[in-house]
Amino acid sequence: MSTLMVSVSGIRGIVGDGLDPHMIVKYASAYAGFIGRGKIVLGRDARITGEMVDNLVTGTLLAKGLDIINIGICPTPTIQYNVRELKAAGGIAISASHNPNEWNALKLLNSTGQFLNPDENEFMIEELEESNKNYTSWTRIGKSVVFNEGIKNHMDAVLNLKYIDREAIKRKNFKVLADCVNGAGAYVIPQLLREFGCEVIEMNCEKTGIFPRMPEPVPENLKDTMQAVKDADADLGIVVDPDVDRLVLITNEGEPFSEENTITQAVRFILTKVKGNVVVNLSTTRAVDDVTEAVGCKVFRSPVGEANVVKKMKAVEAVIGGEGSGGVIFPSLHYGRDALVGIAITLQHLLEFGKSISELKKALPQYSIYKRKINIAESNPDLIIETFKEKYKDKRINTDDGLRIDFDDHWLHLRKSNTEPIIRIITEAKTQAEAESKANKYLEEILPFIK
Repeated sequence: MSTLMVSVSGIRGIVGDGLDPHMIVKYASAYAGFIGRGKIVLGRDARITGEMVDNLVTGTLLAKGLDIINIGICPTPTIQYNVRELKAAGGIAISASHNPNEWNALKLLNSTGQFLNPDENEFMIEELEESNKNYTSWTRIGKSVVFNEGIKNHMDAVLNLKYIDREAIKRKNFKVLADCVNGAGAYVIPQLLREFGCEVIEMNCEKTGIFPRMPEPVPENLKDTMQAVKDADADLGIVVDPDVDRLVLITNEGEPFSEENTITQAVRFILTKVKGNVVVNLSTTRAVDDVTEAVGCKVFRSPVGEANVVKKMKAVEAVIGGEGSGGVIFPSLHYGRDALVGIAITLQHLLEFGKSISELKKALPQYSIYKRKINIAESNPDLIIETFKEKYKDKRINTDDGLRIDFDDHWLHLRKSNTEPIIRIITEAKTQAEAESKANKYLEEILPFIK
């Protein structure tokens, strides 16, 4: 069974088992048809299959008459930033994000540097079967250039962000342990931290593209990193995923700061500088609502996924947004999850807070999220969701992405998968025990529907 997964942002799969050369060429060709004419910014994360995929994509785009600006190994947000900076017609990030070594992907961007929206993706898919038939003549083949300033462009913009006092941060001389899982972060994160005057301890910052552990930056994969932060007596730990769009923090005590708190503290900081709307997805912590409402501002919720968050941010003119997976989106720079931006905001927030990151964590609203999924076999997920909707109709309901139900002391989010026969159950309460207890309660309510 092929591992290929198709979504609004592109395709991903295991190389040699779904993500094969003909499939890469097929989608790159369809994307070229969608773009039409112009320059494409192309970059990739550090994984070892990246060069092969890069060559296939490059050849296909050139054969379709598009020009390429290749910025090499770099974070996905670096590609997003440079699409706009270089006034390109689009961009492709070759990266499977937090998936293991054997995976790779094409992330497809429009002329604003954002992931294709549903309408753009639909237009592209309509041309998919015909895409390999419309190559240009030899006289109109595109040209490819290497651009070595992509990371510098992005990093300089982050160093000069609004509300960030680089010189004041330098004087603080934070001691930071950086874990880049040997991915694209190794090419920029240690340098960015040093530009901020930090003393940097590098961990998993080899430029090999071979992940030394499971690459998703969740606590169960970061035990050695957390211990290293404590052993080094660092002020904090910074962990990024292979393509550097997610930022995970570790406290000076070697404990998880929590992915959900990455966006919470960023929102809290930005709202001290400018009042405005905030957007997060439906699976993100209620702590964002608490810190936003405390200063008289409003939170809007979107379906899960960066493209959905960005669409809502634009609609409500949000000043900050993101996702609880560690993704910070600050539109003053660009509309994309960006760990570099998250790092700058975090350092400035810590500087102004004046205490340790452990104390900052305690100063945030305290909640715990619990996530699990259940295989529903051939059962109808829509029937399950509709039943819950009717049963809890007196509560606050949102059906933009599955079903989210807000209770006074907790919330529940049920999401069906479009690729697997599963329903995701996400709950949040004041304590982990309460969140798990609520999830188990709702699981018991789902079980009678499973055939």
